[in-house]
Amino acid sequence: MLSWSPIRSSLLGMGCLLVSLTPARPWSIHEADAGASTTPTVVFENERVKVIRAGTGLGLSSHPAAVVVFLDNGEARWSEDLPPGVGEKRPFIIVEPKGPSGSRTSPAGPGALGPLGAPPPGFSFDPLFENDRVRVIRGRMEANAQEGPHTHASDIVLVHLSGGTIEDTAEGKTKINRWKPGDVEFEARGSSHSARNRGPAVLAVLVTLKP
Repeated sequence: MLSWSPIRSSLLGMGCLLVSLTPARPWSIHEADAGASTTPTVVFENERVKVIRAGTGLGLSSHPAAVVVFLDNGEARWSEDLPPGVGEKRPFIIVEPKGPSGSRTSPAGPGALGPLGAPPPGFSFDPLFENDRVRVIRGRMEANAQEGPHTHASDIVLVHLSGGTIEDTAEGKTKINRWKPGDVEFEARGSSHSARNRGPAVLAVLVTLKP
């Protein structure tokens, strides 16, 4: 975002709601039914994060320090704050940061996550929670909204809730990405691009990984 400060771009990086930044992404999820599989599947892993997709019935006790994004309603919670059995019969994505265990979450509310700043036209953001590992927001990009060239100041994992059609330009090349509900992206720190929404409004959960 051309006019955004580095802090705002690292937190919001709404371009990560839009598309992959590199021409050759090694992975993505493309399934019509976000809850089709009941078998937990690792959909992406690198030195910063592990992302797991589960249809139903995955116990969260083995993932005590992770973000859980429920695909049926867009809710996102820190795993250790969820009551037992909450994941049964609900499709979700687990975003598990790597490194030392983090602190418990800070509640979302006025001022709880610090100022996000005014979003660009056509964008809106709903702060969900934050701790020393992650900052989590829900973002919406309206039809025909666009953002100019910007560089991500942090690693961001994005979980698509609605899916959508996004035109992305990076390194002088433009392509169309068609995302489906439950698709997941990783936007690396230092990657740059611009994007435009070529379809209906897009809704996603953005998980910013802290250093």
